[in-house]
This record gives sequence, C-alpha cells and structure tokens, in this order.
Amino acid sequence: MNCLTTNAELPTGDETAGLDYNSALMEPAALPPQPSDASPAPARRSRRPFLTLLKIVVTLAGLWLVLRALEFSIILDALRQVRLAWLAVGAALIALSLVVRAYRWHLVLHGVGSSIRLGRLVELYLVGSFFNAFLPSGLGGDVVRAAEAAQNVEASVAVGTVLVDRLSGLLALFAMALVALPFRPAGFPSNLAWMIGAVCVVGLIVGFVLVDGSLLHAVTQRLPFLQQLGGGFFERLARTVDSCRRPALAGALLVSVVFNLMQIGWWAATGRALGLSVPLGYYLLIVPLMSLALLVPSIGGLGVRESLAPLLFSGAGVAPEQAVALTLLVFGLERVASLLGAPVYLYGTLRRS
Repeated sequence: MNCLTTNAELPTGDETAGLDYNSALMEPAALPPQPSDASPAPARRSRRPFLTLLKIVVTLAGLWLVLRALEFSIILDALRQVRLAWLAVGAALIALSLVVRAYRWHLVLHGVGSSIRLGRLVELYLVGSFFNAFLPSGLGGDVVRAAEAAQNVEASVAVGTVLVDRLSGLLALFAMALVALPFRPAGFPSNLAWMIGAVCVVGLIVGFVLVDGSLLHAVTQRLPFLQQLGGGFFERLARTVDSCRRPALAGALLVSVVFNLMQIGWWAATGRALGLSVPLGYYLLIVPLMSLALLVPSIGGLGVRESLAPLLFSGAGVAPEQAVALTLLVFGLERVASLLGAPVYLYGTLRRS
C-alpha cells in the first residue's frame, strides 16, 4: 500500500495543524482495519463532521471577538510593512523543521524495529503538512504517517510512534521554557510567569507518565476507564513505549530541542519582519503556550492564538494589534511553507499513474 494513495482515500476527520495531536489517531478505523475495530468505527466516524464544524466555529468566533476589540486598520498597516528578508528566514526555518521532525520520527520508528528510510519519512512529513494546513478537518497528516508505518510494524504500534513523536516535541518545549523561566526579561508579568511555570510542570508530569510504559500501565490499571478511552489510545501508546528502545526516545527528545529552537527562531524572525524588538528569551517562554493553543479545537490554532497574543506579548511592550499581526503572519507563513508538500504529492500521484 502506498501511503500517498491512502491519504486521498481517507475520510476527512479532525486535527488541529502543527504541533497538536490528531484525535483521529485515537480511532483505529483510520488505519488498516483490525478485527476489533469493526463495530465501533461508524460511531467514531459520525463524530468527525461535528468536530470539524466545532473547529470552524471556534476559529470564526475567536477571530470575531479579537478583531471587534482592536483596530483592524492598524493590523493591516503592520502586515503591509513586513520585511521580506526576515520573512524568508522564517519560511526557511519552517521548511527545514519538517526534515528535522522527520528524523525525530525516524529515530522512534527505528526504536520499534521499523526499516522505513528517512527520505520516505521526509516525503510523508511534507505531504502531511500540506494536508494538515489546507483541510479544515486536518485528518491527512498524522493518519498518513501512521498508515505508512503500519506496513513495517503492528498498526497499534505505528499509531503509537506518531504519538510519541509528538509528545517528545512538547516535553522538550516545556523543559526548555522551565529552564528559561528564571532568566526571563525584566518586567515580565509575574502572573504570566507563574502560569507558564504551572503549565510546563503539569505538562512534563503528564508527558513523562505517557512516555513511561510502566507508569502508564500502572495508571491505566488503577483507572480502568482509561483503557477504553479513544478506542484504546493509552493502551496503544503504552505498547509502543514498551517496545521502543530507550536510546531512541532519548534521541527523539534531543532532536526535539533542535526543532523547538527552530520554532522559536521562526517566531522571532517573523517578529523582526514586523519590526518588533522582542528578546529571543521572551519567545522561549511564550511559544509553549502558543503550541498548547493548537490543542484547542480550531483551524491550526487560528482565532485561539490571536485571543492569547495581546496578553502574552504585553510584557514585551508589544501593542495588541502588533501581537495579533504576528500570530496571523506566523499562521500564514506556516501555510505557505506547507505548500512544499503539494508538488511532492502530485509527483507521487503521477508516478503511480
């Protein structure tokens, strides 16, 4: 089975773009069919249109609430005066990050015994990024990756590798923010610092429980309802972690540090494109919260990040309109970089035909 073909055949479902988790991955029906998946699949599929509609509603409502409280003309003026050189730097970092993330996934897959070559994983990341960026449902990306991995390892383990790949990125981002927190810029709001610290600590605790097989097994056995949540999501994740060698997990975390530095870099480059003088360390504290915003049902965090931006960037002296312009520009830049997946997908389609 060629995975690029699989993507075109998959029903649209739900996923927020970028760093968020694909809830469709919690549904085995998205992968090659397993005997135990036959009966619950229709019920799970029936939720997808509702979740897609919810994303659209949240996005539109968030944008409406933000834009009605701000001067839209000021936002447009800021966007008209962008410096293209800095914008190009941001776009290049986003594109290169796809290769870095593909290598991170390669390490996790290698840890469970998969032999998929790195070049194929880069191709899948590019195509997945394209579908995630331009489908409101966003089902394509992670499901395509899991389906491809299922050709070499058990389907449940394949799903787990995608989830571990994502979790390692968030864990590294939380850890980096905690390390940077004591060195926050002068004037950084203390209430915001406490919020970031609490979010990162809770995120690290939950994340390490999820990526530690023995802890996860202990939690699911004490709370049996978790074993059935999301069609056995936690059970599949635990099996993957158990089968994945520790050096592979450690390597994925180290690669995640590199990726997160690149992510902070493209936020900073986009800020410079708007003429903002925000310290790099400030982005290191704010980007984790912006990444968590992607977990809220929305289209790539659009509307959610714009609602948070005025508060989060107020400590850096950034006007609310400039903060919203920054998040909108990052959103647009990420979509433009995702266009790299279009020719890869078309080439694969023509090659097969």
